[in-house]
Amino acid sequence: MKLKRLESFALARKDLPTPVNAVRTAVAATASLLIARLFGLQADYWAAITCIIVTQSTLGAALPVSVQRLAGAAIGATAGALAVTLIGSGFLAFGFCVFAVGILCWILRIDRGAYRYAGITVAVVMLINRNVGIWTFAFHRFAEVSIGIAVALTLTSVWPERPSAGVQK
Repeated sequence: MKLKRLESFALARKDLPTPVNAVRTAVAATASLLIARLFGLQADYWAAITCIIVTQSTLGAALPVSVQRLAGAAIGATAGALAVTLIGSGFLAFGFCVFAVGILCWILRIDRGAYRYAGITVAVVMLINRNVGIWTFAFHRFAEVSIGIAVALTLTSVWPERPSAGVQK
């Protein structure tokens, strides 16, 4: 019975990864990691993670959402650094900051994708131990996400995946 459900799930999926998609993703993720390292960013893995997420979409689907992700990362990095500077990084400050960026995204009419990235960036900026100043740390998080998005969009536009390959939109 379980095998039959598993087979029907696997056969029903229309967005299976392809070998071409795997190569494109690996090239993009590695390039973003190397670029982040070139700039001396300590948490260079954020560039690669972001790049992997963005590379899984077509350029038409990735471009608008990437603008939202960049906006969210900028809002989250700024809000997180500001909160740490003004009120600290305790759990109440963190909760307030996540709430505040949600309200800011609502006021600015920025979608939930931007709020998701803003909240994640707030969490990273406020909750991870750092060995540099908060504003430098926040800027690095924004730079890492930006590098990942830029590399993914560049690769996706230069080396697009065929629509029949089942790319997730």
